[in-house]
Amino acid sequence: RDRQQADTKYLSGWKQWKRTSSKSLNKVLSEVKELSSYLKLWRQDIHSIEGQFGTGIKSYFSFLRFLVLLNFIIFILMFSFVIFPSIISEYGLFNSSFAAIPPKNVEPHCMVYEPSGNKGLVYFYTYLKDLLSGTGFLEVTSLFYGYYTIDAAQFSVLRYNLPLAYLLATFAYLALSLLWIIKRSVAGFKQNLVHVENQFQSYCNKVFAGWDFCITDPNAARLKHSSLQYELQTDLEEERQKRKIEGRTMKEKLRIYSLRIFINIIVLAVLSGCFYCIYRATVFSQENSNVSIRHDDINDTNYQANLLVQYLPSIVITLANFIAPQIFSFLIRFEDYTPAFEIKLTLMRCVFVRLASIGVLLFSLWSQISYCATDRCKACGYNYELYPCWESEVGQEMYKLMIFDFIIILAVTLFVDFPRKLLVTHCSCKPVQWFGLQEFGISDNVLEIIYGQTICWIGTFFSPLLPAIATIKYFIIFYIKKISLLHTCKPSARPVRASSSNFFFLVVLLIGLVLAFVPLGISIAHIPSSKACGPFRNFNTSWAVVPDTILGFPTALQQVFHSIASEAFAVPFFMVICLIMFYFIALAGAHKRVVEQLKEQLVMVRFDSLFCTPVVFFVVSVIRRAEEQQFSVFWILGVCTGS
Repeated sequence: RDRQQADTKYLSGWKQWKRTSSKSLNKVLSEVKELSSYLKLWRQDIHSIEGQFGTGIKSYFSFLRFLVLLNFIIFILMFSFVIFPSIISEYGLFNSSFAAIPPKNVEPHCMVYEPSGNKGLVYFYTYLKDLLSGTGFLEVTSLFYGYYTIDAAQFSVLRYNLPLAYLLATFAYLALSLLWIIKRSVAGFKQNLVHVENQFQSYCNKVFAGWDFCITDPNAARLKHSSLQYELQTDLEEERQKRKIEGRTMKEKLRIYSLRIFINIIVLAVLSGCFYCIYRATVFSQENSNVSIRHDDINDTNYQANLLVQYLPSIVITLANFIAPQIFSFLIRFEDYTPAFEIKLTLMRCVFVRLASIGVLLFSLWSQISYCATDRCKACGYNYELYPCWESEVGQEMYKLMIFDFIIILAVTLFVDFPRKLLVTHCSCKPVQWFGLQEFGISDNVLEIIYGQTICWIGTFFSPLLPAIATIKYFIIFYIKKISLLHTCKPSARPVRASSSNFFFLVVLLIGLVLAFVPLGISIAHIPSSKACGPFRNFNTSWAVVPDTILGFPTALQQVFHSIASEAFAVPFFMVICLIMFYFIALAGAHKRVVEQLKEQLVMVRFDSLFCTPVVFFVVSVIRRAEEQQFSVFWILGVCTGS
């Protein structure tokens, strides 16, 4: 420091000011970053959970916080560009006006749409039914697609194209979700890669660099101590499992592999049964639902039965999503895997149930929507008699799935977990004590929120306010799960590591996002849009608004867009992307080979303490330049000292 201050005297005024301002800026940024960490949502709650139950369960609550923020940003996006312009233009706020969508080349019978809004005297349970199903008074609100029938909003001299904004906002929230998930996945992938590369480094980091010496509060110190204890327990559990696998005899291997094959056959049977039940329930509901329910015929004696049939797919899907993970969590105990791999395998099995159930429901709906047996129906392009505004119908199904999912989560906590806690605490019967307290199943809870998030991604196009509902839902679920964890659950007997769990959670979430692209792409580009409602009623499909907008651009700009969409641009662009990808693959391979050579040199010089120190500093400086590798200095010092 003295040498740097002495050198500062010989610098020019500009360089002195530049260095001083740089230091001041870095100090301000550091203080702002430190302050922002205290403003992080649920910071203290998550730290408390980490200390009591380990980083594996803490990773679940951090993941839940990420989804709350993601849905809130998606809601802000849809509200700013779709909902808010529609509301202020409809009511004439801020000197605004709107232009309704005029019908163009549309058959009159295709434009008939009478929403089932409540009229006259309405019973209380009718409002409750509408609130749970999205029908009635909710069907004519900004919650669903059919509300947005404005072609353009005029703000002073600015003309706002609502159909184009609706479509671009959909692409924006999907792109935002993709980039945000990839960004978080990259950091988790690096940690997971380094941990898999060398187990010894994990121990050194925890023993030599695991403690936070900034802690001064005794309670915080106990939380940190407990967290490190669970981390070491996880490492030792996985090491014990690896040694057990290495010491298995041929007879034991044959037994465990035979058992795993038998269990996987049971898993396939459970998956097939769930898919078949969902398919039959959806077909039965579509064939037997009474259309008179849409008109709120409360005098009909079969009202309750028809209502049950109408909601049968949502009920069956919710039951399948609840029962199948319980079966998988029970079966996985007999397959003798490591704790981290148990989570991954259980998650993958449950993914097929939850995400495929949404696909089966949407496929059944689209088959009914696209079925046309008469010329009048073919003139509209879809089944206008049963689905005059099919986008709102799909939005209602997604809304019901989300509401029922939340009801099930709340009901399980209130009527299963808490009574179980009371029985175990106050009843000394051996069967009850053997049953024990509920363990916090990370895989089941993660799949619950990933399933709900996939519904949100698909349903936001058909129900723009669905992200707001998802934000409130996950906000409440955080406290429900926290109370359940603290008062009704016990720490897992086989703790899991947060680094690998975080990465795998994001990978499964990314799978859900990719699968959400498929139904949205089909709805936007393939199925004809409703002619009786929505912002795309004058277009054959929702995507048709893009070329229609481009036709209004100047000729030169139109040629630019046509060139970008042509094969002459796509082929060279694809080749350049491939070359860049091959370059980074070769660069990563070169970095890996350099690091392997440096490791060999460290092993060779560990026996010569005279040359250990300079070689270590040289190796550390080279390793820091390898951008994709993050190895600990304590690992190097441990090797040199023969630890």
